[in-house]
Amino acid sequence: MFYHDGMNIGPNQIDTAALILRLAFGLSIFAHGYNKMFRKNGISGTSKWFGDVGMRAPVIQARLASITEMSSGIALIIGFATPLAAAGLVALMTVAIMVAHRHNGYFIFRPGQGWEYCASIIVVALVIALLGPGRWSVDAALNFDYSNCTSITIAIVVGFGSAIAQLVTFWRPKASVTTK
Repeated sequence: MFYHDGMNIGPNQIDTAALILRLAFGLSIFAHGYNKMFRKNGISGTSKWFGDVGMRAPVIQARLASITEMSSGIALIIGFATPLAAAGLVALMTVAIMVAHRHNGYFIFRPGQGWEYCASIIVVALVIALLGPGRWSVDAALNFDYSNCTSITIAIVVGFGSAIAQLVTFWRPKASVTTK
């Protein structure tokens, strides 16, 4: 039991916070992936966007992004492979910032959408990795007991490493045209 400013903070409160965070965030992330895959224009619309931002093999990129969002969302909801689910989101949002949002400023309401939203997803994913899935998770039921340090290290190294590998392998930014 922790004691902070007159409040007893015990395992139930921490586990409840982890569960609420995983459920709310996981559902949102799953919905994003589902939308990319199955919305009105489906994977073809998502593929076009990936091509427009300079990604080679845009159909593969669209499918990978959609599947990663849906599987990471489900993994977070049930609390399974939590560091890897967080890593998937770190990778996706790092790529999104680099290929689409970094030149648009910070705030999402700016033209072209800034990188605020993507950065927020990275932070929440890393907090979940650091906090852990809690007792009410598949990870706990399977006795996957990641230390906080191990979990966040996996999320950071695998997440940012995967983003860098994807960018180096698939991203070919369009050359900017300058006029005199």
